[in-house]
Amino acid sequence: MICAPSFLSSNFSKLKVEILSINHAKWLHFDVMDGKFVENKTYNHEILTEIGQYSNQIFDCHLMVENPEKDIDNYAKNGADYITFHYEATKDSKKLISKIQSVNVKAGISIKPATDVEVLDDFLEDIDLILIMSVEPGKGGQKFMENALDKIRYLDHLRKEKGYHFLIEVDGGINFDTAKLVKKAGADIIVVGSYIFNRNNRNDIIREFENV
Repeated sequence: MICAPSFLSSNFSKLKVEILSINHAKWLHFDVMDGKFVENKTYNHEILTEIGQYSNQIFDCHLMVENPEKDIDNYAKNGADYITFHYEATKDSKKLISKIQSVNVKAGISIKPATDVEVLDDFLEDIDLILIMSVEPGKGGQKFMENALDKIRYLDHLRKEKGYHFLIEVDGGINFDTAKLVKKAGADIIVVGSYIFNRNNRNDIIREFENV
């Protein structure tokens, strides 16, 4: 499994120390919120430049924002490797996928827990990553919603049947028990936040997640 720590629950007053404390992780997950698409507001593209000074991790940027089209260039220029937008936040997902890929960034698409996974069928051939939300986006510390497992199984089945190459990522309520469930269902990447940052032996925790 790829473990992509979300540093939203880290201590931002000593961010460099916090990021270096998870340097075993190959991916780093950025939770970008605008206070409109979701209630909370976090940071913007400028934080990628800051963290990029001391991290060579894969920057996995999850845009929980309205009108994500306007943000693509800024995230691409500041070091994003993956940019994931919400299906619910744009009127033309195909166009947005093409825009992201045109600036040499991998394109991801995410859906909220209440959104039917079949809305993604038209994009499976083109997309690089699908992020299944197993909690409502915008808040940490929520309980894992098990309907995410059916979505993961559905996508994994189609991926194998059609020979698609997208990665399946899961975000929300991940601990060792739920990590095993999503891996069995077919997930490739887990986003883990407070479960890592509330502990001291963070790299050990990440290694355990990689081997669930």
